[in-house]
Amino acid sequence: MFFDRLNEGGPFFMYPLFLILILLIILIVKGFLQKGAQEKTMSLISSIALFAIVWGFLGQIIGLIGAFDSIEAVGDVSPAVLAGGLKVAFLAPVFGMFIFLVGRLGIIIITWMQKD
Repeated sequence: MFFDRLNEGGPFFMYPLFLILILLIILIVKGFLQKGAQEKTMSLISSIALFAIVWGFLGQIIGLIGAFDSIEAVGDVSPAVLAGGLKVAFLAPVFGMFIFLVGRLGIIIITWMQKD
């Protein structure tokens, strides 16, 4: 089910997002276990999470441009086909936003756990 959604959303954008999610989880765990230099880890988590959301939206924009080119070439498109295409167009940004939220949540928890 999960990998079907990755393929449906466009493997060129969704699989890198999946790898970014794994990397973020590793960095968050590293931030939990690390006692000293957490600032660098939190900065890296923040940057990678932001990259994930931008990568997702880039995938959406490129996909929509291709879809609109196809609609222009065909002319008449049924609402069901259009709705299916829009659903697929939103998969990469939603996954990117999810990854962004995981990263931000990790930063919040690491910051909360830091000793003053």
